Amino acid sequence: MNHCFDPTILREYDVRGVFGESLGADDARAIGRCFGTQVLRAGGGAVVVGMDGRVSSPILEHALVEGLSASGAEVVRIGLGPTPMLYFAALTLPGVAAGIQITGSHNPAHHNGFKLVRDGQPFFGEAIQDLGRQAQAGDWDSGTGTVRSVTVLDAYVDRLLKGLDGIDRASLAGLSMAWDAGNGAAGPVLERLVARLPGQHRLLFAEVDGTFPHHHPDPTVEENLADLRQAVMQGGLDFGVAFDGDADRIGAVDGLGRVIWADQIVMILAQDLLARRPGALVLGDIKTGRALFDRVRALGGQSQMWKSGHSHMKTRLRESGALLAGEMSGHVFLADDWYGFDDGIYAAIRLIAAAARLGQSINDLRGAMPDTIATPELRFAVDEARKFTAVDEVKARLEAQGADMVAIDGVRVTTPDGWWLLRASHTQAVLVARAESESEAGLARLMQQIDTQLALSGLARTAQVPH
Repeated sequence: MNHCFDPTILREYDVRGVFGESLGADDARAIGRCFGTQVLRAGGGAVVVGMDGRVSSPILEHALVEGLSASGAEVVRIGLGPTPMLYFAALTLPGVAAGIQITGSHNPAHHNGFKLVRDGQPFFGEAIQDLGRQAQAGDWDSGTGTVRSVTVLDAYVDRLLKGLDGIDRASLAGLSMAWDAGNGAAGPVLERLVARLPGQHRLLFAEVDGTFPHHHPDPTVEENLADLRQAVMQGGLDFGVAFDGDADRIGAVDGLGRVIWADQIVMILAQDLLARRPGALVLGDIKTGRALFDRVRALGGQSQMWKSGHSHMKTRLRESGALLAGEMSGHVFLADDWYGFDDGIYAAIRLIAAAARLGQSINDLRGAMPDTIATPELRFAVDEARKFTAVDEVKARLEAQGADMVAIDGVRVTTPDGWWLLRASHTQAVLVARAESESEAGLARLMQQIDTQLALSGLARTAQVPH
């Protein structure tokens, strides 16, 4: 066992790096050895392992399984599939205590990493840092574990289809949709899923190809929805959905080609949920548009803003008893009849169900939403040692001014023009800004406030840094 381990791959919510540079097989073995040791020291149970379709994923999966087995852990391999299928397996297979998905998520093809769960809970933050310290110290046990393979794909698809329980299938005979797998891990699931759905379904890029030859696998970036939009509009389809490389994020367009942003997807799901579960709590992250919170309250529900980050949201969902949550990054969490983990494919199924139960088209549901003007997520480089202190300085100045502010994750300031946000990324040396208004002039004034606060801290917005 090579004790060499690169700590730069440890992030807030996962382990991530560039394969062949910061991330390699030795790192995977060390993670497996340490994680398996943790599971065994806590009382045991199997570790389920899945992987996405990236070129490097089989190499990392093989090394990870070696490390887990060398710790003495029992390993259950489920093979290629989306991250939500790994979550499903970790929660439903008997005797499983934890799970690891090898995935680069929405990142470029040469990136890869690991998403972990343990005892039905997300594994993130300090737990990931502890795993790194354990790996660097070589603090692991030795043993000879067992390895077996199981197939969960069909069981997962069966469970996805339960999202349509109570819907008259005949009422869906006229449904027409496009599904963009983006050459990611969703492809095999979608092929089986749409074969069992009523209506007309067009699959785009369902062949798994870890080089992502058609477009980048991030459905929250509008340019990556161009193929989906074209398929929907040329085919006269009702709407379309797209997924990132491991299908825990969803993007969508309606039949008119309008993007349905993540908070708007949650608005549709909330309308359906609250009609059946009056007073339910719905969460949105700090980057979510104001319309979601207003709409939930207007429908008689409760709304709450929380920190960005899929692991933060999953944890808050469980703590608060919320039945629905969403982030602007495209993660949607359903806990009324699902597992509360983020699953883009299940969110798509629930969109179909919502339109059917509400008796409205996706076009009408999207068209009824208020028009606002918002910036994309603006990310600009700031020294790692400076990013949090800069936000603290802004917060202190705003508190002294008596600003209408939420400070659970950076600062979000509400003014008569709308709102603006400034927060430090938990995964990169960047600051993140966003603003939303009802007019271009209002948006410009909000952006000026951001720039003023940055200038007072000796900073300025620079060229965009990719996520």
